[in-house]
Amino acid sequence: MYPTSLTPKLSDVSHDPIPGGKLPQRLFTRRELIPPDKDVLWRIDRGAVRTLTWNEDGIFIALGYWGTGDLVGHCLTKIQPYQIECLTSVEVSIVPPELWHQYTDAFLSHIQDSEEILSIVHLKPMSLRLGKFLLWLSEKFGRDVEQGRLIDLNITHQEISEVLNTTRVTITRILQEFEEQELLLRYKRRIIIRSQNNLIRSRV
Repeated sequence: MYPTSLTPKLSDVSHDPIPGGKLPQRLFTRRELIPPDKDVLWRIDRGAVRTLTWNEDGIFIALGYWGTGDLVGHCLTKIQPYQIECLTSVEVSIVPPELWHQYTDAFLSHIQDSEEILSIVHLKPMSLRLGKFLLWLSEKFGRDVEQGRLIDLNITHQEISEVLNTTRVTITRILQEFEEQELLLRYKRRIIIRSQNNLIRSRV
């Protein structure tokens, strides 16, 4: 479990935009936690993060994955505990409350992505659930390559299992099945989706 002592307060950071209307920025490294300040939103300018919580047994539950243009922040949730973990090096802008009204589209996008993840988590069988999640990642973090659609994010089997409410072993097994069926292939610890339609074909 990530200790909350690793997430310092932002009392020493100004929330006022600097002259010229540019928002103050922060840089975070991979696996660093974005501070839990209730008075700011973080706009992701570069990189990817995930939001997560955990239950009383210490089992992580991933709540969402967020990339360039998305807003994240502790003020967007009532879930406790709650953390924002950087999956890559991340550059963010600090958006103070007096400017939140300018980000209606980003708020709507946050709601839509959260509901889509929630709907995916309840799909059955697990192969369909995983296939839908991979397609969702490919739309959000993907780019077209010669072999198909590359998910340009280094996400581990364990992290996928924490989103889809299953075990790492199950994710590894299904990914191997997808690979054997030539629905996807691996490239430098990333996934390339080769057949989108077959990937989400319901299986019994």
